[in-house]
Amino acid sequence: MDLFKSVAHYLKNTDLYLAVIAFICSGYGMALIYSATLNPVSIKDDGSTKNLYVQGAAILIGFGAFVLMSLIDLEGLRNRWKNFVIVNICLQLLLFTPLGMEVNGQRAWLNLGVTSLQPGELGKLIFIFTMAAHISEVGEYISELRGLAVIALHTLIMMAVVVVSSGDSGMAIQYFMIAVIMLFAAGLSLKWIALGAGVAVASVPVLWNFVLKKYQITRILVLFDPSIDPQAALQTTYGKIAIGSGQLTGQGLTHGTMTQLQYVPENQTDYIFSVAGEELGFLGCMAIILLLSLLIARLFYVSYRASTPFSSLLAVGVAGMFLFQTFMNIFMNVGLLPVMGLTLPFFSYGGTSVLTMYAALGIAAGVRMREKPSWLQH
Repeated sequence: MDLFKSVAHYLKNTDLYLAVIAFICSGYGMALIYSATLNPVSIKDDGSTKNLYVQGAAILIGFGAFVLMSLIDLEGLRNRWKNFVIVNICLQLLLFTPLGMEVNGQRAWLNLGVTSLQPGELGKLIFIFTMAAHISEVGEYISELRGLAVIALHTLIMMAVVVVSSGDSGMAIQYFMIAVIMLFAAGLSLKWIALGAGVAVASVPVLWNFVLKKYQITRILVLFDPSIDPQAALQTTYGKIAIGSGQLTGQGLTHGTMTQLQYVPENQTDYIFSVAGEELGFLGCMAIILLLSLLIARLFYVSYRASTPFSSLLAVGVAGMFLFQTFMNIFMNVGLLPVMGLTLPFFSYGGTSVLTMYAALGIAAGVRMREKPSWLQH
């Protein structure tokens, strides 16, 4: 009886809105993954059914992570944020151990035997927590040089660790954008934001000539002229063709020409949006955008109602992660940005990504459970 009361109490106090939207997105995503991997040759395994089992298991485990993270009061751990920075660094450096595994030419995964794990994904959650705690600790000095400098150092260290350990520049950019969004929400002076934008623009020649690798430069150039390297432009070109060919209502699930003939490589992960565009059309794409927009809006609402600045920043960090990743993936699919290996939250195939997204929502749900009473909302 006590168990039922506990469950009823949890359901009453947690943010079921977040969980329901996540499940709707996951169900929609599984339908797209089924269609994208219907041809066994495309995924080099037993076919689409295996992918559904893996994704389904990840969703169930992810929901467990949602519940667990919502029950953990991170306020009690915020003073230990420096320890978690060390934990995060060590997690990324595990890629240098024999556990490190190369997938699609990138050593960004840990081989755990029965499954694999992408430390950069889980590291984002730790980064959101440590950044929220660090910004809260800096407090009113956030717009002063001494405050901003230590936050910038925190961010740059984690970005450097991710790039050095995995070579995943797309993941490092995610860390950077999460930090920027959290700093903006914390009240960082616009003069610093303007200065940062100016420095970013001024650094482009340096990045172009000395930092970016040849294949990364090519990915950018082919956006403007695919003839520079037709092979490098192939995925983006076919992705755009697939989305455009779907028109208003699409060619029908499992009936998309480009999807079923596997013209778009790895379309169950980075290019799942192109599958929706071809087979379910403009309406199918708009459904994805609407669902994720509702989720992001809810996360910002949770942040607004949070009981402390730290809790508010936690929810903002989660919202920022979803916001950046969603629109970067969509822009990548429609050819407005280069391929960066960013998954579409809840829709793309990938166990670590699904687990991370559900755990992130669990953090936000925990903030919602501990929000200040309505009569204190001013």
